[in-house]
Amino acid sequence: VKGEINGCDLVAVRTGEEPVIVELKMRFSLNLVLQGIARQRVCENVYLAVPPFSRRGVKQRDALALCRRLGLGLLTVEIGPAPLVDALLDPGPYRPRKRQQALGRLLREFQRRVGDPTPGGSTRRTLMTAYRQDALRCAAHLGTQGPVKASVLARATGVANAGRLLRADHYGWFERAPGTPPGVYRLTPRGRSALDEHSETIAGLARHGVPNKPRPAVSSHTAR
Repeated sequence: VKGEINGCDLVAVRTGEEPVIVELKMRFSLNLVLQGIARQRVCENVYLAVPPFSRRGVKQRDALALCRRLGLGLLTVEIGPAPLVDALLDPGPYRPRKRQQALGRLLREFQRRVGDPTPGGSTRRTLMTAYRQDALRCAAHLGTQGPVKASVLARATGVANAGRLLRADHYGWFERAPGTPPGVYRLTPRGRSALDEHSETIAGLARHGVPNKPRPAVSSHTAR
């Protein structure tokens, strides 16, 4: 093992095997990754070495995902009286795993969302998802018709998961109507404010109309 060989931080050679190149930095960065990619032009066994990851800066799992896709190895080195090297990842060809569930969620959200209401770069708080559009459909109906049962609301709006949406109440728009049978909901003051705040979106949803059959349910955890 020798240091600083033709610009490489470390080079290790064993007879009959391909050399190993290691590039070292005090933190994981784009410059380090670019260095590793450049060294892959010389040989395939290229490692990046950094101190153990902390809570600040790049997360270890993100660094591993990037190195795995690029075929780079990743080492962490604890510096001290007894240095410790931990091999988190060895170099190798990237074999992507098929993410059918994630792809399904992506396509369902694309198909369910009415129009293109959210410009790129929007924050999560202002994101107009299909789930939020469904909540606005329910809020608009309650705003004009008053308290109704969740099952009636589902048929009127085409929002198949209206009952779960009202019970979850992620936006603070809905509440049980007092003195009514179970399952009857009304708008909260916050919900009435949402009608004014999102009046243009609600008008667009009204122009789109009610689907011919109930819209497929979508998990509030992944879609809101």
